Amino acid sequence: MSTLASRANPTSRSSPGAGRPEWHAILADPVTDAAELCRLVGVAPPDAVAAGQVERGFPLLVPRTYLARIRRGDPHDPLLLQILPREEERDQPAGFTTDPVGEAHIARTCGLLRKYRGRALMVATPDCAVHCRFCFRRHFPYPSLPKPPNRWEPALDEIAADPSIREVILSGGDPLTLDDGLLAQLAQRLAEIPHVRRLRVHTRVPIVIPQRVTEELLAWLRGTRLTPIVVVHVNHPAEIDDQVASALGRLVDAGVPVLSQSVLLRGVNDRLDVLARLYERLVDLRVMPYYLHQLDRVAGAAHFEVPESTGVELIEQLRAHLPGYAIPRYVRETPGEANKRVLG
Repeated sequence: MSTLASRANPTSRSSPGAGRPEWHAILADPVTDAAELCRLVGVAPPDAVAAGQVERGFPLLVPRTYLARIRRGDPHDPLLLQILPREEERDQPAGFTTDPVGEAHIARTCGLLRKYRGRALMVATPDCAVHCRFCFRRHFPYPSLPKPPNRWEPALDEIAADPSIREVILSGGDPLTLDDGLLAQLAQRLAEIPHVRRLRVHTRVPIVIPQRVTEELLAWLRGTRLTPIVVVHVNHPAEIDDQVASALGRLVDAGVPVLSQSVLLRGVNDRLDVLARLYERLVDLRVMPYYLHQLDRVAGAAHFEVPESTGVELIEQLRAHLPGYAIPRYVRETPGEANKRVLG
C-alpha cells in the first residue's frame, strides 16, 4: 500500500481505540493471498491459483469487509468472481492487449490524460482499494510515475495553460485512497484555475469501503467553487449493502451529484434480472445510472467478455422494465476516438 494511503488524519472518524480513521484501518489490512481469501469465503482455490501461477504482476487485493457480502461456499458468487484470480487469466486470445484503450503515453505526461474535448483526466494515484480482475489498467506502468503531490505540478500547469479545459476528472488507481488533506489541497489548486468549473471523481471506494465517506471527504468536495460530481463503480446489486446505501446517501444529502458506472461481465451481471435490480436499487438511492461499459479488451480478462449483441439486447430488455432515467448508456471505448461509442 502507498504510504500516502495509510497516513492518518486525526480529524476523521476513527475506529474504537485505533486513533485513525476507520477507513484507513480497513485499507491497511486487505486480503492479499488467494488461499486465505478462499478459506474465508469457504471455497477451494483452483490449483493454479493456489500455486500463485495466475496473478502475473497484478496481485490479489480486497478489503476484508467486502467479503461479508460474498455467499459463503459459492465459487460462482458474482462478487467473488470479480476479485479472485482464475486460471483463465493465463489465456492469451487475439485482440486482448496490455493497453486496451491506448493510454501507454500517459506515463510521459505526468499522469494527465487528454482524450475528450473540454475535459482532462488526472491519474491522481496508482493505489486502489480492490484489484478487480477485469481492470483495464491492470498492466499500467504506475511505477514509472512519481508520487503525488509533486507529480501533480506539471499536470496543474498544463491544465492552467489550456482554457478549453472546463472539467477535471480524478482517476487512478482510485483517488479516494488518498488522504482528505491531500485531496483538499488538490481541489483548491484546481479551483484557483479560473476556467475549470467541475471536479469529477471516479471511484470504487464508497462501494468496497463505504466508511470512506466521511465528513472530511464531504467538506473538500463541497469546499471550493467547483461543482463536484462523484461517479461510483458498482457492478452487482449484492455490492450495495446497508452501509453502502448509507454512504451513497451521505454524498447525495451533501449536495454531491452521484452517478454510477458498471462493466458488463460474463457470469457477474450479464442477466436482465441482475441489471434491473442493480439500476432500480441505485435510483432508489438517488444515484443515476450513467454508463454500462463493454469490457475493455485487457490481457487477462477475456473470460469476462460478453458479446456486444448480448449487451444491446439487455439494454432493450431494460427499456421494457425500467423508466428511461434508470437505464445507463451502453458504451465502448476505442483508442483514438473522440468520444465513447454508444452501443445501445
